[in-house]
Amino acid sequence: MAPGKKITARIKRTLPVRGPQAPTLRELMRWYCLNTNTHGCRRIVVSRGRLRRFIWILLTLSAVGLIIWQCAELLLNYYSASVSVTVQFQKLPFPAVTICNINPYKYSSMKGYLSELDKETKKALETFYGFSEGKSKVRRAAGDWNNSESLFFTQIPLLRFKDSSRTATDLRSGRKRKVEGSVFHKDSSIVNSGDSNDIIGFQLCDANNSSECALYTFSSGVNAIQEWYKLHYMNIMAQIPLETKEELSYSVEDLLLTCYFDGLSCDKRHFTRFHHPLHGNCYTFNSGENGTVLSTSTGGSEYGLQVVLYIDEADYNPFLVTSTGAKIIVHDQDEYPFIEDIGTEIETAAATSIGMHFTRSRKLSKPYSDCTETGADIPVENLYNKSYSLQICLHSCFQKAMVESCGCAQYAQPLPAGAEYCNYKKNPNWMYCYYRLHEKFVKEQLGCQQICKDACSFKEWALTTSIAQWPSTVSEDWMLRVLSWDKGQKINKKLNKTDLANLMVFYKDLNERFISENPANTLVILLSNFGGQLGLWMSCSVVCVIEIIEVFFIDSFSIVMRRQWQKAKKWWNHRKRDGTGRPPEVGNAEQQGHDNPACIDEDLPTFNTALRLPLPQEGHMPRTPPPNYSTLRLETAFTEQLPDTLEAGQH
Repeated sequence: MAPGKKITARIKRTLPVRGPQAPTLRELMRWYCLNTNTHGCRRIVVSRGRLRRFIWILLTLSAVGLIIWQCAELLLNYYSASVSVTVQFQKLPFPAVTICNINPYKYSSMKGYLSELDKETKKALETFYGFSEGKSKVRRAAGDWNNSESLFFTQIPLLRFKDSSRTATDLRSGRKRKVEGSVFHKDSSIVNSGDSNDIIGFQLCDANNSSECALYTFSSGVNAIQEWYKLHYMNIMAQIPLETKEELSYSVEDLLLTCYFDGLSCDKRHFTRFHHPLHGNCYTFNSGENGTVLSTSTGGSEYGLQVVLYIDEADYNPFLVTSTGAKIIVHDQDEYPFIEDIGTEIETAAATSIGMHFTRSRKLSKPYSDCTETGADIPVENLYNKSYSLQICLHSCFQKAMVESCGCAQYAQPLPAGAEYCNYKKNPNWMYCYYRLHEKFVKEQLGCQQICKDACSFKEWALTTSIAQWPSTVSEDWMLRVLSWDKGQKINKKLNKTDLANLMVFYKDLNERFISENPANTLVILLSNFGGQLGLWMSCSVVCVIEIIEVFFIDSFSIVMRRQWQKAKKWWNHRKRDGTGRPPEVGNAEQQGHDNPACIDEDLPTFNTALRLPLPQEGHMPRTPPPNYSTLRLETAFTEQLPDTLEAGQH
């Protein structure tokens, strides 16, 4: 072996191995603390004194704990799917405005269909309250009905209860009977006027099982009569064809007297007919069906929609509706107008001004919120042929459950494919089925509230309503005459102001408020926050993180596995030697100081490992004899004295 290689091998055998090749974890950690960029670890090793070292250990462990806590908070915040809100303002087009008369059909045209129902309703009022048109208020005896057959009271008998007891008096027969039923439904509070303690209600029973009944009582006779009337009214209207009902309702010429939009005159061509089951013919301004959506030039009442409506109070159904006026709803062109749910009522003999603020909202879908983009992921068929909304889903879900449970569709909602509206002739049990199903729907037992979701995108118009008397006392005479002339009536027969309603719908300003949700935490923000925490508490960067991963995971794992491999190799050598009965053969190179079995390893020994080596066996290798020092005998190193010492001695 060359001299240079011998020196290199001797240095490798003598110097300890540090860094990733260190044989123990303690030496690896010491090397890491001396060479890392994190100052706390280095100060633990190089500090002198136990107190100072303890302080640095405490500070370093505290910083590590804070890092773990802050990083855990960042992770929880990242997976919490929180959002930030952005608000923007911009200009916008004019919305669709749907207008309906509160009275759905002309009473004069509906008398042929409702004559029997109205007759029995008047009999009920006369029996209960002594009500009679053109006669004194004297209660009619119940026995007067026994001679005439009453179909409506046979199907749904009206009952009178004393003090909320189960004993009821049949309005038609006058007989008292014990009311049986599994459901006893009442209003939340029973309030009766006067000294009477009577409670009015009706009973609905299953046609297939008379013991299954539902009893409905009301706090007022007005509510009981109206609810009873509406049930029979819907049963009658369900049997009338749609074309006939459109003719029985109001035309746009009947409803609209004057129209202005954005300072210009408008007419019936700007309105689209929309038939509602409960409100008859309704008309939508700016529906966008022809592909054109109108817009206004500026905000203010002078540049919005202004219409005068003819209500015709004299032709109202006295039992179906008890208020006079019109209903309107402001909505998007692709949105279904739910007049019965969120419609705004317009008063007669008054000018109603409705100022609007428009807000368009956008929510993030999963995992940030449980909303749907288009409703395609909702297992409920859209029966309204409009853009998805939560109301459409709920109504469609209930109608589907109605068809499946009762065998027919409820009159107030669109028809599913292949279904028919409920009526007594084909579905004698539909009322009891409808009420029981509606009770489950309200209690969220049908599953519709769990299936249906909010829409991720929606538009909302915030309305501010103000009312003024119209027309004024000084202008009433000439204005009603002019409107009567415009209506085509004789000038000596002017309109009544209670038949008219003035409506103005406008934007207060043309700024659109746009609210959108954006993820508050993204991957970039998460990494930035991690880097900020590591730099703040440990002066550590990405390179430092990589260094930590390398030392604490890769190198530590390598050292542990190497030591385990050495133990396994040693165990295998012992087992092999025990099996043959003789020690393993050793080569000449290994006999030159490496015949100890503990030193048979690929790695070079360190100073610490050399100290732990066992002594060789007796007689196995010749020992070096100790030096023989002679402490008593002194010998000079030179045979003769040097000349310079001779000169010194002479002097």
